[in-house]
Amino acid sequence: MSAVTVWYDSQCPLCRREIALMKRLDHRGRIAFVDLETADSCPVDRADMLARLHAAEEGQLYSGAAAFAAMWRQIPLLRPVGLAARNRHVLALLEWSYTHFLRLRPRLQNLARRLEETRR
Repeated sequence: MSAVTVWYDSQCPLCRREIALMKRLDHRGRIAFVDLETADSCPVDRADMLARLHAAEEGQLYSGAAAFAAMWRQIPLLRPVGLAARNRHVLALLEWSYTHFLRLRPRLQNLARRLEETRR
């Protein structure tokens, strides 16, 4: 049974790569990955879910760095970082980093799409 549910944007090349890595690392099958492209319903507004990563753990919905931390806690290799994120200072630093990444995300998505096209 899954301990965490993660909603992701399968149309985003960065998201596809990240989720593919997490699926490979999730040897115990503790994470249920939900593709927002084919999801029947969303726990919050679909546009909000496409803008930031969302995850549910123990009935609590998280977004951004907290969602990543919930996912990481299920993967033995990344569990220490996920547990450290329970500290509000660590989580604040991770959220700051994630917010800055989101500003670069459109350019990184375009780059990733171009790389995918050249590999075809």
